[in-house]
Amino acid sequence: MSHSFQDPDAELRAAARHFGRRGFLTMTGAAAALAFAVNLPTAGSAAAVELDAKAVKADPFTLGVGSGDPLPRSVLLWTRLAPSPYESDGGMPRGRVTVRWELAHDARFTRVVKRGSATAHPEFAHTVHVEVPGLDMDRPYYYRFRAGTWISPVGRTRTAPATSARPTAMKLAAVSCQAYHDGYFTAYRHLADEDVDLVFHLGDYLYEYAVTAVGGNRKYTDRRLPAVFNRETLTLEDYRLRYALYKSDPDLIAAHAAHPFVVTWDDHETENNYADDIPENDVPPEEFLLRRAAAYRAYWENQPLRAPQRPTGSGMRLYRRRHWGRLAQFDVLDTRQYRSDQAYGDGWQVPGPESEDPSRTLTGEAQERWLLDGWRASKATWNVVPQQVTFAQRKDRATDGFKLSMDSWDGYPASRQRLLDGWRASGKNNLMVLTGDVHVHYGFDLKADFDDPASKTLGTEIVTSSITSGGDGADKPANWDTYMTANPHLRFYNGRRGYAVVTLGTRSARADWKTVSAVTTPGAPLTVAGSFVTEAGKPGLTPA
Repeated sequence: MSHSFQDPDAELRAAARHFGRRGFLTMTGAAAALAFAVNLPTAGSAAAVELDAKAVKADPFTLGVGSGDPLPRSVLLWTRLAPSPYESDGGMPRGRVTVRWELAHDARFTRVVKRGSATAHPEFAHTVHVEVPGLDMDRPYYYRFRAGTWISPVGRTRTAPATSARPTAMKLAAVSCQAYHDGYFTAYRHLADEDVDLVFHLGDYLYEYAVTAVGGNRKYTDRRLPAVFNRETLTLEDYRLRYALYKSDPDLIAAHAAHPFVVTWDDHETENNYADDIPENDVPPEEFLLRRAAAYRAYWENQPLRAPQRPTGSGMRLYRRRHWGRLAQFDVLDTRQYRSDQAYGDGWQVPGPESEDPSRTLTGEAQERWLLDGWRASKATWNVVPQQVTFAQRKDRATDGFKLSMDSWDGYPASRQRLLDGWRASGKNNLMVLTGDVHVHYGFDLKADFDDPASKTLGTEIVTSSITSGGDGADKPANWDTYMTANPHLRFYNGRRGYAVVTLGTRSARADWKTVSAVTTPGAPLTVAGSFVTEAGKPGLTPA
């Protein structure tokens, strides 16, 4: 496909030099540069011949199936054809393949509701995104795909309630941060068995770092991973291969088959702690934007996302709004693509004029305006904001000279204050922020003034721990006492791996933080580490 196996760095540099930053920053320039870098025809799918599906000689559904972004009358179905997922082309011949799909009321497909076909294009790594319209509202469905004689596993999805409906309850799970090399995805196996309506993935679906032949801390003894994974992801081929590695995990496959996902990214889907077009490492911006374009394209290809999210060059509109009747409005944010560079060189720093500059933004102006307008127009009981980095203030000590994380909202306090002021001005109740990134479970009260514990509580923040990132962890991390003292609005803190389940009702919401005892060994049991409730109209977390 491309020559990236020989020297991916050279490939990026050559493409970046070829177009230059000015040309690259245009959408057409970015798209052309991406095509140049990966030897893809700019004409797109018309360049590929159609293959007889019988040419697929081995099971192409090794990466499972998925669904996402349910609407009241529509579901989005996903799969990828990859009989040899650890090869650069997935083991597929270079050509278009017709994939048939079915949607049914039952898992045995005795009552098929809809069926059709879609094309798996080689230019999109033989991924398939099917938007199925005309469905009943607020009900589960089962789906599967066929390619030639091969039939995929069965997935379960569902439609959302009508926007005017008044459901009395819905249950969601929040997940994030699944470094393959840090351990087993056991939490996903447990999540597959949960009775939830939606799973929100809050970022770091994959990591750009190298994965050794034994899978890092998984310490495989029954297999050896190919050397293509033992390097950092830079090119489109690299990112596609890394998604194949992650999505071949049976526990992740099970979770995607069981529930529709609503996804957003953080940094590691591209590169650690990047900010807009500014990379973590000292490379030319045009070179980084080419890498970002490759990462964004691979993200869209490998996630259950709808057509409006398909990237153009180095840009991708990922922030979007979803509803669950009048019970919940979900405003899904992107806090990476539009942010100002981290203050004071990033990391944990003493706050000051640079971090507190009112012009700094975590969302960008357009997304901030979209969110505030959405709150004003909301008719939902709960206004939920699935996003990436810790929103509440989080001091590292109770004494003067405390430091804050410059990568989180603490590094952008003016941006945070504009949202809190906008929330108060909207006159709405029941703000809930869903967060990932930090590899621990937190429960925060969101205060009008974080420096005044007596100030008004405006909402709650539910932070989910990682699926694996950071290793096994501990119920009480070493800084537990320090953090609980320094941040009186921090109501819950646990350092194990796992996920959060939130049940939204008309009168209250309940958060259950769940943990696994270990990720460095497979099969760990699940524990409910903490449960808190927040009442509608009375923000703040109280133990359940």
